Amino acid sequence: MKLSIEDLQAYLFDHYGGWATEQSMFMKLVEEIGEVAEVLNKRAGRKATDEEDLQEQLGAELADMIHYIVAIAAINDINLARIIVEKDRKASVKYKHKTNFETFLFTQNHT
Repeated sequence: MKLSIEDLQAYLFDHYGGWATEQSMFMKLVEEIGEVAEVLNKRAGRKATDEEDLQEQLGAELADMIHYIVAIAAINDINLARIIVEKDRKASVKYKHKTNFETFLFTQNHT
């Protein structure tokens, strides 16, 4: 299944809009960052593990981070997809990348 940032943002606005605050969403994001750090520490052998599927856990925690990042954008009416493309375009020029995200997407959609 393909999903878009716009679709996720619309869904999360429908879910959180009108009652969630950016502060509460940010605190959840920080919590999820800590959970990603815990999984990465287990993968690196710095923390004990009980034969858990760390790959699956890492994916789940990264998904949670994306959820709260996009939710913060949604409740603040920020067009995250547009800003991602704009920031990447500027970074591509600044760091002299051979392509940028917008060109990559265009190429992928026309091959």
